[in-house]
Amino acid sequence: MKHHARKVQASLASSDARSLVQPATTHPSRRTALAQFGALLSAPFILGSESRAQAAWPTRPVRYINPFPAGGATDTLSRLFCAKMSELTGQQFVVENRGGGGGDIGVEAVARSAPDGYTLGLGGISSHAISPTLKAGKLPFDAAKDFTYITNIWSLPNFLVGFSGLPVNTVPELMELLRKNPGKYFYGSAGLGTTLHLAGELFKQLAKVDLIHVPYRGAAPAMTDLMGGQVHLMFDNIPGGLVQYKPGKVKGFAVTSKARSPVVPEIPSLSEFLPGYDLSSWTSLAGPAGMSAALVERISMFSKQALESAGLKQEFLDRGATATWLSTQEATAFRASEEKRLGDIIRAAKITLD
Repeated sequence: MKHHARKVQASLASSDARSLVQPATTHPSRRTALAQFGALLSAPFILGSESRAQAAWPTRPVRYINPFPAGGATDTLSRLFCAKMSELTGQQFVVENRGGGGGDIGVEAVARSAPDGYTLGLGGISSHAISPTLKAGKLPFDAAKDFTYITNIWSLPNFLVGFSGLPVNTVPELMELLRKNPGKYFYGSAGLGTTLHLAGELFKQLAKVDLIHVPYRGAAPAMTDLMGGQVHLMFDNIPGGLVQYKPGKVKGFAVTSKARSPVVPEIPSLSEFLPGYDLSSWTSLAGPAGMSAALVERISMFSKQALESAGLKQEFLDRGATATWLSTQEATAFRASEEKRLGDIIRAAKITLD
């Protein structure tokens, strides 16, 4: 009897096996059952714990590393952005100012963090587009390989301002004065290799003028010397330049963005006189390499909501900045193009840190 039962079970098993490889013309219910079973295997709820966690991001506070000290424009704008992200996600975005090494220390901390979306940071023109050329072989990170560029955050033009005693008031007059007096005028910047330095070098290259660069340890001492006449010109971030321009302590010549700034619409853009001139500071929201596409898309979605909200856009504009959302593909391509463009300016000006 037992032997007979085993034979029946074997026969049924054989029949089931044949049905998996032969057309089920006589068993429509079996085919339907197999299809339903396959659908179950690929159903969205059959997710690993990691995938479910990323889909729910954020479920706890997010650390946002600003690689510059507190109190500057990047700190203020970062805190405004993080406040909006906290509001939209329901989780706190905690700004951590980790300065030092010209921004390298904070940037490296982002690169070395886990790719889980809970450590993000400020990626900027200096650390992610200028330093790869200026500090080639000396950086503790690779700007192209060690980061995930989620979006851009803002663009902040620079402001060309001049000593109040200069005998000119417009960009054409300024360029004529400089061309007639090669090597006799000085411009200050916040330091060697900064965006403010490169803004001056690009001006020199396109205007074909001979200006002498004087690097300072920050924009504040450079502005002090400009007002005192020790230097004649200065490229400053627009918020800093406006502080002295509005009360008439310095002359305002031009902004460095492609278009005029709505903050000072009476001031022309350098591109109006020098086609192709464009050198604004920009920032991106960066995470470490290896973040999943689904996680990046979710963070990007919240970032888009934040940066396109009327309130944050206005708060940025009040400080001279323009909210700038880009897709991760666009942000990645933009950073690479900026590294090449700024690298060309650095090489043409023969700028070194030695």
